[in-house]
Amino acid sequence: MSKIKLIALLVMAGLVSACADARVASRNAQIDATSPAVFAPAVPSVSVERISVRVPKSLSVSEANRYYPNSDIVWRGEPLGDRHQQVAQLLHDGLTKGANDLQGATAVNLDVELLRFHAITEKARYSTGGVHNIMFSLEVTNAETGLPMGERRVVSADLRALGGLEAIAAEGRGETQRVRIERHLAKVIQDELTLPDGHQNAQLGLLQQINRL
Repeated sequence: MSKIKLIALLVMAGLVSACADARVASRNAQIDATSPAVFAPAVPSVSVERISVRVPKSLSVSEANRYYPNSDIVWRGEPLGDRHQQVAQLLHDGLTKGANDLQGATAVNLDVELLRFHAITEKARYSTGGVHNIMFSLEVTNAETGLPMGERRVVSADLRALGGLEAIAAEGRGETQRVRIERHLAKVIQDELTLPDGHQNAQLGLLQQINRL
C-alpha cells in the first residue's frame, strides 16, 4: 500500500471517530436531565398558622382630595378614621382569606410590614381611575422551628383602580374598593406561597392608564 493511500485511510478513520464522539456527547447532554440548571427547585407545600401585620405609624397619611396626594397611605374606601388601623385590618383580612385555602404539609407563619398603601381619592375614583399601589415586605418562617424559609422580600401588589362609570357600576354590584383589594390580596399571597417565582404583577404604567381613559 502506498504512503498516500495509507495517510488517506488514517484521515478518514479520524473523521469518523470524531463524528461518533460528537454524536455521543450530544446524546449524553440531552439525556442528562437531572442538572439543577434544567429543573427549578419545588416550592414547599405549606399551610399558614399565623399572620402578623404591621403598619408603622411613621407612614404618612393624606386626606387631600387630589388626583395624587404625596403620602404613603391614601385610603377612602371606609369612613374617616384611623387609616393605619383600617389598612392593617384590610391587609390582614385579604391575606387570611388567601391563606385559608392552603392546606400543605408545612405550617408557616407570615410576618408582614406595610411599606405603601396608596389607593385613589374621591376625585380620581369618579373620573380617571388609576392604580391601587400596594407594597409590603414578607418573611415566611417555619411555625415549628421559628426559622426563616428564605429571605424577607418585598411584594408589589398593585391593582387597577376603577374610575368613572365603571367604578359606579362596580359599587352597584357590591364590588367596593375594599372588596376588590381584599380579593386581590388573597390571590397575591397564594401566588407568593405556591409559585416558584411568587406573584408576578403586571406593570400598570402611565401610558396604559391613559389608553384606558
